Amino acid sequence: MLGADLEVYLGHMGGPYWSRKDAAAWSVIKGGLEAGETPLRAALREFREETGIAAPSVDYRLLGEFTQPSRKIVTVFVAQIDDLPVALCGNTFDIEWPPRSGHLQSFPEIDRGGWFGLEVARSKLLRGLVPVIDALAFLRPAQGPRDIPPH
Repeated sequence: MLGADLEVYLGHMGGPYWSRKDAAAWSVIKGGLEAGETPLRAALREFREETGIAAPSVDYRLLGEFTQPSRKIVTVFVAQIDDLPVALCGNTFDIEWPPRSGHLQSFPEIDRGGWFGLEVARSKLLRGLVPVIDALAFLRPAQGPRDIPPH
């Protein structure tokens, strides 16, 4: 929905460290740029890799670049999307779990997705990504309803 009901889609960090955390344990779907890749193409590729679903064929708009505490720069795009699933089946990573057990286990990079209003999203996002919500909230009043992503 539009207006005050604006929602954002976030991914919950996968793996045993994040499994029981909710506050500050969610992220925008993101990843690294490959050689010769544009930021938008990378975002669409990473979305597919991390969620297991193709990014919807809609118009994407640059929201901005956000410097993380690690000094990495995250480029964020927004779009109006009707729906995305909560259950995801994307990339996995392997770690020794439990620690020092000698047993390697696979975990999803993102274990589930979810739609959240801006204030709830602010509390769920990793601290370094909260400025993304601030930028979206700043953008919203200045734009017409057709320019604002409802989800």
